[in-house]
Amino acid sequence: MKRIRTIWCLICVLAAATTTNGSTQSSTRPQRIISVSPAITEILYGIGVFDRVVAVSDYCVYPPAVKTLPRVGGWMDANLERIVSLRPDLVLVSEPQAPFVVDNLRKLKLPYAVIPSKFLADVFTAIDQIGRATGFQAQATRLAQETRTALDSARARTRNLAKRRVLAVVDRTPGTLRELTVATPGSFLAELVEIAGGQLVTAPTEAGYVTINKEAIVALDPEIILDIVHTPGGRLGEDQAAVWAAMPSLRAVRERKVRPIRDDFVLHTSQFVGQTVNLLGANIHPEVFSVTKK
Repeated sequence: MKRIRTIWCLICVLAAATTTNGSTQSSTRPQRIISVSPAITEILYGIGVFDRVVAVSDYCVYPPAVKTLPRVGGWMDANLERIVSLRPDLVLVSEPQAPFVVDNLRKLKLPYAVIPSKFLADVFTAIDQIGRATGFQAQATRLAQETRTALDSARARTRNLAKRRVLAVVDRTPGTLRELTVATPGSFLAELVEIAGGQLVTAPTEAGYVTINKEAIVALDPEIILDIVHTPGGRLGEDQAAVWAAMPSLRAVRERKVRPIRDDFVLHTSQFVGQTVNLLGANIHPEVFSVTKK
C-alpha cells in the first residue's frame, strides 16, 4: 500500500508539468469539503479547516482522523458518484488530477479548485489558494510564514557546508534494484535536497524524475543514497540497506551511507516540506540536523 502511495505522489509531480489550472468556487465559506490529494488534506488541517472535510482520497494518511472519513478514490479514478452523494460545496483537486476530473465536476456544477503541486514554490501558492477558497486567509498566511521560517532555518544551517553527492531513489521493485526511478534536478525533491545540503548526482530532466539501471548508478557513484521507497514494515518488510548490498562497488554502500526513508509526507507539497528538509538533512548532514515528528 505504501509503495502505491509513493507512486501516486510521484505521478502527481510528473504530470503537473502538462496540466493547466482553473476553478469554479462558491462565494460563501464552504462547509462540506472534499480533498482528493494527501498534500491538500494536510494543508486543510494546517489552516484549521479539517472539521469541514467530509471525504478524502484513498491515499490520505494525515491527520489520523482521516481514518474515519469516506474515501473517494485515487488521483485519476475519483469516484464521482460518491463525491456527488456527499453533497460537497468545494472539491479540492491537485493539478495533475485536473484532466481526469475537472470536466465532470464542471458538468455536475460542483464548486472546485485546482491546486498546483510540482515545485517548492507551489507549496506557498497552494496554501494561499486553499486559504482563499475556504475563507481562512489569515490562518493560511500564518502557516505559509511558519513553513518559510522552517526552510530558511535549514538553509542557514547548510549555507557553508560542502554539498554531498546524493542519489534519491523514489521507486523500485521491492526487494530488488530493478525499475529504479530517481529524482533529478528540476524536481520538487531536488529543491529540498539542495536546501538540506546535498546535490543530486543525476543530470537534469524536464520531468524531474527518470528511470535508470544499475550500470548508470555505478557511473554516478553517489556519496549518499536516499532510498525513499515505501515498503511494508515489520516481519514482512525488506531491509532497504541490505538490498543495496548487491552493489558493493558503490561508495555509499561501502561507507554504509544508504539511508532508508519511509515517512509518508516526503513527497507531499504541503507545509511539511520543512519537516522533510529536516529529515533529509539528518541523513545528509547529521552533524547539524535532528529529526522532529509531525
